[in-house]
Amino acid sequence: MYYNWKEKTNTEELKIVCNLIKNGEIIIFPTETVYGIGANALDEEAVGKIFIAKGRQADNPLIVHLADKRKIEEIAVVTNEVEQKLIDSFMPGPFTIILKKKDVIPNIVSAGLDTVAIRIPDSIIARGIITYTGVPIAAPSANVSGKPSGTSIEDIRKELESKVSAIIDSGLSEIGIESTVVKVINNVPVILRPGRVTPEDIKKVIGRVEIDKRVFEEIKDNQTLESPGMKYKHYSPETKCRLIYCKDKLDQIFYINREIKKHKEDVVVLGYKEHRDKISIGEERYISLGSKNNLEEVAKNIYKSLRKADKLGAKIILIEGIAKEGMGMAIMNRLLKTCNYNYLEK
Repeated sequence: MYYNWKEKTNTEELKIVCNLIKNGEIIIFPTETVYGIGANALDEEAVGKIFIAKGRQADNPLIVHLADKRKIEEIAVVTNEVEQKLIDSFMPGPFTIILKKKDVIPNIVSAGLDTVAIRIPDSIIARGIITYTGVPIAAPSANVSGKPSGTSIEDIRKELESKVSAIIDSGLSEIGIESTVVKVINNVPVILRPGRVTPEDIKKVIGRVEIDKRVFEEIKDNQTLESPGMKYKHYSPETKCRLIYCKDKLDQIFYINREIKKHKEDVVVLGYKEHRDKISIGEERYISLGSKNNLEEVAKNIYKSLRKADKLGAKIILIEGIAKEGMGMAIMNRLLKTCNYNYLEK
């Protein structure tokens, strides 16, 4: 079933959706970050349907979505003041915290770990579904595993429609990349997956923040990880991709143009509008990510642009990088995985 809630939520349809979840079905629903494919987090069999629908590996944990901070104590344990301060400061919002889980959360949700990833979305639709369903909802991004996450129903409907019981369409996702994931270790917040909540944001609240070194490293399959989005191929179109970043913008443009020539223009370029007139490719082979001075715009456009580029059937997609600062950290984390670490940096 497809429901169009771009203008407003339909109460009768909301009841149907909530009953589906209560009855062990899975749905696609919007959040402010990306679309999620969700099920009752307390129903092991229902959660299993998510893994089947996505083709997701069993050792890749899911995020549990709640509607209210007061519900956290029902599924997890807040063990220190730093965790509580992060919860109070960044929830609801594009922020996920790793906590010690309670036995009520099935092992399939946490990939057998003793921790659980928890988020309270800022989306009114998402919180409404969770509230009226009356159960926490486990949900990864709505896409076939490995492909770019879904930021619009148009991009993901074909690949997932036959695998879910309902699709809720609220238009283009507001943020466009997944939440920041943090675990507190020795009273220090450690970012396991960067997102809209930046290291600078966390440092303002806590005074300290660290970045897991694996954020920009290729991770081996035998590593155990507590955050989704760190392991396995992610965010990738079918077309091979190459990421190019230079501190000097003229160097970056030079290397992009060199790659275009090398591949005899059988290329699609994802770049910044400030550089458009210096990149030697026709309009039909150029997709703007937005302004390099507006990283929120860039983040919002990444997945949709990758899917659009993939449809053009080029030999390679060339992507302009950005400094790993602020939101740039999250953007580069996603793009490195998109390119399977096929990366030039000067």
